[in-house]
Amino acid sequence: MEQPDLQKRLLLALVLSLLVFIFYDMFVSQNTQKQSDANKSVYSAPTTTQAVANNTTVATTSPNAPSTTTKAISTIKSNDFVMSIDEIGRISQVTLLQSKYKGEDGKALNLLNPLSIKPLEVRFSDQKLNDEALKVPYTASTDTIDLNSNETKLILTQKLSSTTVTKELSFYKDGHYDLKVKSSTPNDFFITSGQRPNPADEVADMAVNGALIGKSDGTFEMLEDGDMDTAQSYSGIDFISSFDKYYASILYDFDKKLNVSTTILAEDNPLVFVQSKGELTLHGYIGSKDYKVLHNLNPKLTGAIEYGFFTFIAKPLFWLLNEIHSVVGNWGWAIVIITLLVKLVLFLPSYKGMLSMLKLKDLAPKMQEIREKYKDDMQKMNMHTMDLYKKHGANPLGGCLPILLQIPIFFAIYRVLVNAVELQGAEWILWIEDLSKLDPYFILPVLMGITMWYQQKISPNSFTDPMQQKIFQWLPVIMTVFFIYFPAGLVLYWFISNLFTIAQQYAVNISYANHKALEIEKHKKGK
Repeated sequence: MEQPDLQKRLLLALVLSLLVFIFYDMFVSQNTQKQSDANKSVYSAPTTTQAVANNTTVATTSPNAPSTTTKAISTIKSNDFVMSIDEIGRISQVTLLQSKYKGEDGKALNLLNPLSIKPLEVRFSDQKLNDEALKVPYTASTDTIDLNSNETKLILTQKLSSTTVTKELSFYKDGHYDLKVKSSTPNDFFITSGQRPNPADEVADMAVNGALIGKSDGTFEMLEDGDMDTAQSYSGIDFISSFDKYYASILYDFDKKLNVSTTILAEDNPLVFVQSKGELTLHGYIGSKDYKVLHNLNPKLTGAIEYGFFTFIAKPLFWLLNEIHSVVGNWGWAIVIITLLVKLVLFLPSYKGMLSMLKLKDLAPKMQEIREKYKDDMQKMNMHTMDLYKKHGANPLGGCLPILLQIPIFFAIYRVLVNAVELQGAEWILWIEDLSKLDPYFILPVLMGITMWYQQKISPNSFTDPMQQKIFQWLPVIMTVFFIYFPAGLVLYWFISNLFTIAQQYAVNISYANHKALEIEKHKKGK
């Protein structure tokens, strides 16, 4: 196999792998999750599974499970959200009022699915007490709290046959709250962050969904929807998060640390609990996974913004993107700038790779002569081929390194731009009014496809396999079709990257042509 051909085949394999990755993210996981959501019962607790934590079990069965239509007993209002507390003492709904957060119907966005288990639901180890707790209503100290006034506290009380449960809550305008839960008798109890937020138009949309365990050693354990096999228990935990693409319900305490247990819902989705005995004090947050908001609460909470396998690359890239935005004030231009910075970092290996491809293209006739001459002696063929490379300073693998470097960076950028809630409602220029949604006129995907095609046209091409050649030629069309469904911010990244690569290829082509002309001139003078 020709070495230039190897490079092209490697690029083709990686691009096709990328398409498979994207296809799975866009369609397979999305359809699986939608089917799972469609199969939910009115109350999602399983009938057989119990979560184990420190030799204590949380009862998860209940013939008297609360109805999804439990009435609200208190409402918390601010300029940015409205939160409802139901008669089971849970956060039954959070409605985001900012204009950037809209549902499919164009109205203010509700975060919680009516069919889901809600944040702050309390469970007990004692099955009888648990059944009673899910039936007996709480009373509230006030039916309305306006966070624009000085009133921020709410006390919820539930009188059960063998104990009284109180929840003391203090709410804040940024969406976080302080919570103290107390049982008048020392019962083992558990409180959950609830099932993940689930706005109808964001279900599994090219993103990771599920629960996250933030450990005190700075590591994280992801419990993706459908991936849990057994219940688990943890100790020394900083926070738990139930999350979807843009939003999260979090319980945290970075001082006392938390004991945590998990269970599996009937549709194979995780439900996470914080365990305590008698009394528990901790903090919570429910809202968008906005980096600045979480960072202001506690820098460690930014760990709740999860990007999957490439988090270790994605997090510093988002940090840089955020810093650029703080200077330029526009997320679109911030994407343009970070794209250029990434290309500049990769400039040298890309330059050497392009130069190597041009040299190998010129050497192709001589390589063919060697193959024909030594077709019956593979050892001599390889020896003379390597001598040819060495004589002309060509590196047969020089074009592979830039490809290998760019793929993980693209995967990381893909995760950043798909998961960044900051891009919701963020304008760029002219017709791009929301970088988190697809281009309404498909201008960017078409431009991306054209630049990809032109980039191929001016790049050295030495395919010998007609089938691979045809696939490679059709890649711009295939990628354009895929990118039609991508957020405009991601398409903008690829488009700018293509423009930079075209400019770089032009520069390399001109430089190499000038170098060849000088060599020819020297050769003529030498004669």
